[in-house]
Amino acid sequence: MNKHRVVVVGGGFGGLGVVRGLKRADVQVTLVDRTNHHLFQPLLYQVATALLPAGDIAPAFRAILRRQRNAHVLLGEVTGFDTAAKRVLVDLPDGTSRHVEYDTLVVAAGSRDSYFGNDQWAESAPPMKTLEQAVDLRSKLLRAFETAVVADDPKQWLSFAVVGAGPTGVELAGQIADLARRALKGQFREIDPRDVRITLLDAVPHVLPPFSAELREHARVKLERLGVTVMTSAMVDSIDAEGLTTKDGDRVEARTIIWAAGVQASPLARALAEATGAETDRKGRIVVNPADCSVTDDVFALGDMANVDDLPGIAEPALQEGHHVARVIKARLSGRRAKPFRYLDLGTMATISPGDAVADIKKLRLKGIIGKAAWAGVHIAFLVGWRNRLAVLTQWGWNLVTGRRAQPIILEPMRAIVRK
Repeated sequence: MNKHRVVVVGGGFGGLGVVRGLKRADVQVTLVDRTNHHLFQPLLYQVATALLPAGDIAPAFRAILRRQRNAHVLLGEVTGFDTAAKRVLVDLPDGTSRHVEYDTLVVAAGSRDSYFGNDQWAESAPPMKTLEQAVDLRSKLLRAFETAVVADDPKQWLSFAVVGAGPTGVELAGQIADLARRALKGQFREIDPRDVRITLLDAVPHVLPPFSAELREHARVKLERLGVTVMTSAMVDSIDAEGLTTKDGDRVEARTIIWAAGVQASPLARALAEATGAETDRKGRIVVNPADCSVTDDVFALGDMANVDDLPGIAEPALQEGHHVARVIKARLSGRRAKPFRYLDLGTMATISPGDAVADIKKLRLKGIIGKAAWAGVHIAFLVGWRNRLAVLTQWGWNLVTGRRAQPIILEPMRAIVRK
């Protein structure tokens, strides 16, 4: 008798949670993803700022699932759904396409950056959602320092802007400040660290909008002490290669601009909605049954691309949804009914500097070194694999004591000028 076929699209927190949750189930699981690795996105900015090697936050799927005999990995990009025939169209690495058949489909394709209708800004203000983008950003940051050494006006190359004052933007701004003033201080003797200018701006009135007023103020003060200029209620109007301009006419000169301001659901959310007749919300997320994350009887959607009671697009909801969907599938196969999904809010956290973070956990308001300990504990626990946990913890400790970073390298070599 053929085993029940479960196809999972996307190996992020939600998708991988489903696959691992079905480890002991009598099913055949196929994980389809465009990359061959799981990405721990909450630490992506630490790759971008040379603190962590890329591999420490991106273990390969085949390594993670090497002992799970009912799990299979397929490298490919999903381009369409045929829910009537119960199959998924996948483009493969060899240039061919294949229909992958399923009995149960789980789509957890995540999200992508949103420039709010100004996609042309991406050229001057790249996003940071993938490992490739983070590595490219690391090269761009380090190249700015190298260029400042030889430039007639070093200050223009030592100006950085981060658009978006949520956790990612705050963490990026703090890490760039630490990179400039501690990690590279003794290495770039031709540069005065005091010339480095970092601007963090957002259209909202406060940094870290989801946090309590006390923690928002703590984060703002600490960032300013690190030398970060914080501009709130500042909506971007235009971006070019040398800086940006706000709606109020303020000009921020910056050769390096990073976009951390908004996200939207993966295009697969709309494709799945069209295939199933489901609705999407204003963020492009597919609306699902909040009790079990189902779209139809045999199709589920979860994580950033799904609206599950309007939960935030962060790691913890996706992880809990993935575990729940695995329980639902196992219950259905055994003729049982699973309990409705209930989200356990574990709070929100953001790190500011190597020794400071804020954590808003129910009635607890943690900051400083205590907040940092809570932040570090949660992130280490959520990392996949003991080797990765140990490697990340070791590098954090090394950076805290010495200020040095593990990966201050530019991968792309300098190209010679083409002279006519």
